[in-house]
Amino acid sequence: MPRTLTRLPALLLAALLAGCGVFGEEIDQTANWGASKLYAEAAAELDAGNYTRAIEYYEKLEARYPFGRYAMQAQLDVAYANYRADEPEAALAAADRFIKLYPQNPFVDYAYYLKGIVNYNRSVGFLDRYIPTDPSQRDPGSALDAFEDFAILVERFPESRYAADARQRMLYLRNNLAKHEVNVARYYMKRGAYLAAANRAEYVIHRFQRTSAVEDALEVMIDAYEALGKTQLAAAARRVLEVNREAGRLVDDTPKPEEISLARKVWDYLSLDEN
Repeated sequence: MPRTLTRLPALLLAALLAGCGVFGEEIDQTANWGASKLYAEAAAELDAGNYTRAIEYYEKLEARYPFGRYAMQAQLDVAYANYRADEPEAALAAADRFIKLYPQNPFVDYAYYLKGIVNYNRSVGFLDRYIPTDPSQRDPGSALDAFEDFAILVERFPESRYAADARQRMLYLRNNLAKHEVNVARYYMKRGAYLAAANRAEYVIHRFQRTSAVEDALEVMIDAYEALGKTQLAAAARRVLEVNREAGRLVDDTPKPEEISLARKVWDYLSLDEN
């Protein structure tokens, strides 16, 4: 028998002993890691920007050690890691889990704030394009979700370190949601749906007072009523517009909030990294 054939069983055995990765599952190097080791390694990967690996470690930590301070900390960390990994749905789900499991946690305000930031960033495409091809088809859902998240934060935690920024973003979101409604009214004008345009403009005036969109809404209302032949209503809307312009009551656009730089370290109150 050729020597090469006699060596085959030995080679196969060596391959099997060298690691299961050849013919089976790869060896899990974390198998014997305790909660503190898993957390430390996950935190290190997160700080290094290796978000996928960090999420993997955090999820193993939660699965193996579901109770205790490390699991609680991992809930926030994995929400942040998914946010940084551009996985908004996973980030929102993790933040929601933390809120549900730890509603009295001193840093639950961060979870609400993170939800707002995630939805705020998801809405950027909508907010930065006020005049799409068909405004009536643009869905402002993420902007509305962000507004609601920030509103909950401000209402429940008015003294939170994130409250001031949340309020500023709410003003910005409100202003741009109003602009979206004006764009819908203008779309109706182009389609000849003048009554719908007038109603949409009136909605903006009543629902979004103290926004820059009010001036545009009044102009749309004037044009819509004139197109409908309702000259008295058009004249009344024009008087309202002129009086408010002369009185300086019409406001400018709300400045866009500055970019934020969230960091994991903001919730190290548990001092886990030192253990």
